[in-house]
Amino acid sequence: MKRGDYNTAVDLYSDGLYRFALKQVSDRDIAQDLVQDTFMKVWEKRETIQAEKVKSYLFTTLYHLVVDWSKKPKTIQNNSSQGHLFISKEPHPFDLESTIEEALQQLNYIQKTVLLFRDYEGYTYSEIGEMTGLSETQVKVYIFRARKQMKEYFVRIENVV
Repeated sequence: MKRGDYNTAVDLYSDGLYRFALKQVSDRDIAQDLVQDTFMKVWEKRETIQAEKVKSYLFTTLYHLVVDWSKKPKTIQNNSSQGHLFISKEPHPFDLESTIEEALQQLNYIQKTVLLFRDYEGYTYSEIGEMTGLSETQVKVYIFRARKQMKEYFVRIENVV
């Protein structure tokens, strides 16, 4: 892959990679760092990557970085000046985007990943299988279960109201 191919890949796929990472980690800064690390790894291996396969390579690399990130121990950030962590459970008006986000957070990691690859990024079952190391049948099963769980989440009235 040449420099121009790399720059084209950055232009074409950075937004999609960021959306995917953000849905996985729910933190803008971490998502940006993961996308940057993804492009850095691609740049380092640019001589061995074919330009027509760069999209798959980018998402596969990002997927593995997210998996590695999810295995790291997490710390709770305390931003209050008095040293207390406050969690508000005040009722809020219906917001579809936040409800979808909450429903996605209910899925296990692999369900969330394959659902995002399929429904948000538009990959085929076989492409998702290649990126995650799953068989096409496993991908279909995980997507079916994820959609079913999402549907059940939306049906519960307390999640919508």
